[in-house]
Amino acid sequence: MKISKNSVVTLSYRVVDKKGNPLDTGDEPLVYLHGGYGDIFAKVEKALEGKSVGDEVEVTLLAKESFGEFDENLIVTQPRSEFDEHIHEGEQFEEIIEDELSGEEESIIYLVKEVTPEHVVLDGNHPFAGTDVVFHAVVADVRKANKEEIECQYAR
Repeated sequence: MKISKNSVVTLSYRVVDKKGNPLDTGDEPLVYLHGGYGDIFAKVEKALEGKSVGDEVEVTLLAKESFGEFDENLIVTQPRSEFDEHIHEGEQFEEIIEDELSGEEESIIYLVKEVTPEHVVLDGNHPFAGTDVVFHAVVADVRKANKEEIECQYAR
């Protein structure tokens, strides 16, 4: 079966930077619903169109096409008093922010970069933000999506 709209695709993959340093070794297979649902980088999805089990793709992605550009505005410093005593560097947490104009909610995952007695520095950028990457993938499985997957626009 060839990959086409509403195919559930399973990939073995790895992501490296331009120098070949591993960023994501793909320890778990990547399963996504093909067809513009935003489950995978658009350029990778386009390269996979029409491929079959065993086919390989290698796609070079600029930062803006993958994990995004690094945004200094996503580095924030908060007073230490706003956090509990167990906060530590390397910890991650999610914050839901509501857009005041549209009312839509957005989720930001912050990484704690620094903890001092006075403040906590948080970084809302993806760990690979600002990095051009190479996405290597081998198609491990392709099947037709079921009705429920198409309705919810997500592979199960």
